[in-house]
Amino acid sequence: MEKRINGHTGLYGLFGSPVGHSGSPAMYNKAFAHYGLDYVYLAFDVEEEDMPKAFEAIRTLHMKGGNFTMPCKVAAARLVDRLTPAAQMVGACNAFVNEDGVITGHITDGIGFVKNLENHGVSVKDKKVVIFGAGGAATSIQVQLALEGTKEIHIFNPKDRFYARAEELKGKLSAACPGCTVTVNDVNDRKAVAEAVGGCDIVVNGTIMGMKPYEDVSLVETEWYREELVVADTVYNPEKTKMILEAEKAGCKVISGTGMLRQQGAVNFKLFTGKEMPLD
Repeated sequence: MEKRINGHTGLYGLFGSPVGHSGSPAMYNKAFAHYGLDYVYLAFDVEEEDMPKAFEAIRTLHMKGGNFTMPCKVAAARLVDRLTPAAQMVGACNAFVNEDGVITGHITDGIGFVKNLENHGVSVKDKKVVIFGAGGAATSIQVQLALEGTKEIHIFNPKDRFYARAEELKGKLSAACPGCTVTVNDVNDRKAVAEAVGGCDIVVNGTIMGMKPYEDVSLVETEWYREELVVADTVYNPEKTKMILEAEKAGCKVISGTGMLRQQGAVNFKLFTGKEMPLD
């Protein structure tokens, strides 16, 4: 990579915390090198409260684009110049493109998640889904599931500052996708979680549980698993979280977050360069 960097090299980057585990720099730099593009992608550990300063840097350094990860996606949506319709509905963005000083925020997590499921032979149409989380990635997935024709979406989240956003999203999805039933409940109501998991087709972890330093945490009790259940994670490092390992042992069809990373990366790469990411 060092040989490619010069005074004209375009800068892309990832903003969030933590980012030391991220596979994004390796993925995008490999793809840039494949096409001989004079770009470099770096990771910047930035907390949510420092996002205004990060945007000053983005504008000052004329960064071409990049990504936002937890916990910065919602803050980023407030700081970009404009949002795509999907990102506006989600109220968060995970990707941005800087065109002549105008920064547009995009949301691609949900598209990547659904594509990853499709690659594993799982359709979300007419399915009942339980999803943990109400942050940027989880919300993006919830929106995409509704748009793809999911029958029921049961959101579970602690009663924190994201809970109200989940209830607000419920209203938006009910209006935009009346064929999809959406519920929002407290993840600490374990009886409600157990009932929902027992009646659903797909369980999704859209939280940081399973990621360092929460490697030993799963939001699903082992006795809730059954062979016909599809269990999917958005966490990709480790590739197999505690939830995935336990579901696999129980005979469920499991889908890790690695494929989601690749698929949303492909969508982002096309936004960045207009080219198809060489996923192989």
